[in-house]
Amino acid sequence: MHHSLTTPYSRRQTLGALGTGAAGLALTACTGPAGTGAGIAPSPATGGQAGAEALLASIGDNLLALSPEGATSLGIDTGARAAERGKLSDRSAAGQRAVADTLKADLARVRAFDKAGVDHATRTSLAVVESAYGVALDGFALPYGDVAVGGWRNTPYVVIQNVGAYIDVPRLLTSDQPVQTSADAEAYLARLGAFAGALDGETGRLKDAEGQGLIAPAFLIDKALPQMEATLADARRGGSIADSLATKTREAGLAGDWRARAAAIAQGPVAAALERQIAALRAQRSRATMDAGLWARPGGDEWYAWGLRASTTTTMTPDEIHRMGRAELADLQGQMDPILKRLGYTQGSVGDRMNALAKDPRFQFPNNDAGRAEIMAYIQTWLGKIRAEMPRAFRTLVRGNVEVKRLPLAEEPGAPAAYGGAGSIDGSIPGKFWINLHTTDLHSKYSLPDLTFHEAIPGHVWQGEYANQMPLIRTMLAFNAYSEGWALYAEQLADELGLYDDFEVGRLGYLQSLAFRACRLVVDTGLHAKRWTREQAVAFFVQENGSNPLEVASEVDRYCSWAGQACGYKVGHSEIVRQRGLAQAALGPKYDLRDFNDVVVKGGNVPLDVLAQNVEEYVAGAKA
Repeated sequence: MHHSLTTPYSRRQTLGALGTGAAGLALTACTGPAGTGAGIAPSPATGGQAGAEALLASIGDNLLALSPEGATSLGIDTGARAAERGKLSDRSAAGQRAVADTLKADLARVRAFDKAGVDHATRTSLAVVESAYGVALDGFALPYGDVAVGGWRNTPYVVIQNVGAYIDVPRLLTSDQPVQTSADAEAYLARLGAFAGALDGETGRLKDAEGQGLIAPAFLIDKALPQMEATLADARRGGSIADSLATKTREAGLAGDWRARAAAIAQGPVAAALERQIAALRAQRSRATMDAGLWARPGGDEWYAWGLRASTTTTMTPDEIHRMGRAELADLQGQMDPILKRLGYTQGSVGDRMNALAKDPRFQFPNNDAGRAEIMAYIQTWLGKIRAEMPRAFRTLVRGNVEVKRLPLAEEPGAPAAYGGAGSIDGSIPGKFWINLHTTDLHSKYSLPDLTFHEAIPGHVWQGEYANQMPLIRTMLAFNAYSEGWALYAEQLADELGLYDDFEVGRLGYLQSLAFRACRLVVDTGLHAKRWTREQAVAFFVQENGSNPLEVASEVDRYCSWAGQACGYKVGHSEIVRQRGLAQAALGPKYDLRDFNDVVVKGGNVPLDVLAQNVEEYVAGAKA
């Protein structure tokens, strides 16, 4: 999971904020009427390098003006942007149109800009905007759904078990919203005051989609309704939204009736808007079916084709992705089989044997505090090993400034096994590799090295240190296929650098990690294009990859609502490896792994079409 933790905010939350609603975006900071593109800065008059930098800065400002939540998560809702701290994006149909208008205007500016005399890094940034905005505009042209502009959370369903203001806004207010002054506390109340409008904007679109025949699968509605009821019950009490403001103002030493004022908003307009949204979704439940995929929805094939394009940043069809998943899975299992045999696991499928291996006491940690301490020490050992190899893999080295931390206890039960991301841009706050130690059963001696390489070095933390040197628009646009493709490629680099040469069971952990991502290609396309049932999807993971059925059920539900998202990981990895093969073939003796890796990380987080351009340019330059 890609989490870029940057100070004093977390980029993970930014991507979350930019990936909500219409990517959480609406023209809140613009003064003209929706649809006019008013408030968009005029094109800089100058061309060349300075003009290109000014253009990118202006486009970044326009995107941020559409996402006040993003400004908070990025920690830049201060000074001239202080007003953003009290606003929420417009989640209504008009809000969607306003985003599309802004993207269209800014895309035209990028396309019209004369790129002569512009350096490579800035040309890459312009190409990133062009690619991301073009794909997003195609998404806005579809009849329903949410579009994450250069983000990962695209969904056909405006409100469901893992989508909607009912999840995003309380999380933003209780986690990210800073309260140091009474102006901050008033901004908290203003944003809470905008919550009901955000909910109603979504409810309007939920009904519009229903009018077009779009209703989410019954099993997802059954998961969403109890969560929404819990949010409503909390709001009726004044609850966590009011408690959070009370705590924050108390800690900041601010006198005032803050809790009472927040509770009045929660119990009044917010609770009423939640009731309206629940009623709308409940009315749809009677018409819902158990069909899991978009194939069963009006215009679903077209939506899914776009969802795959947005997630993978390629034009691969569902059939191509499905075949690729099956072929890569067979190849990976072919590599796993002999290792399992050498370890004494000879009976049953690769999935069965991986299930058995997970219970092998040789590779487990004691489930107590001593075991937790052992895990932390074990991670440090592997970080030391991989650091020593970095000069063999990169010509330009970064610090690899990483801190391994246990997840907060309250977060552990519902959190993934781990996540990681880069630290602050100035390096004063290290990158984080968060590890879930709720139970040591989540980890094994054969899977932890691979997890460390994925999340930390040379994965998310390492790559993020190069990305931290980019302009604002580039911190807002991040691509699933690149982020996760790089982290999987980082796992492969560790294997190629020889880290498993004397620890073969560790290679098995790495191969299982890739096999899991290959399974995702098969299952996501199976659900949405091959008419698989939810039960078929769960069974495939259990049988083929040795996955835990309980963990996989919520994984499958996620694929049903974030259609196509799960395909970005392995497609991104395979494309990076394919580009490396092309560079190697073209350059022969002039090829150097360190140069190729530099091109990929120093180009920043890009769509795969832009990655291909960067590699082509590198090959042409190296040949010369």
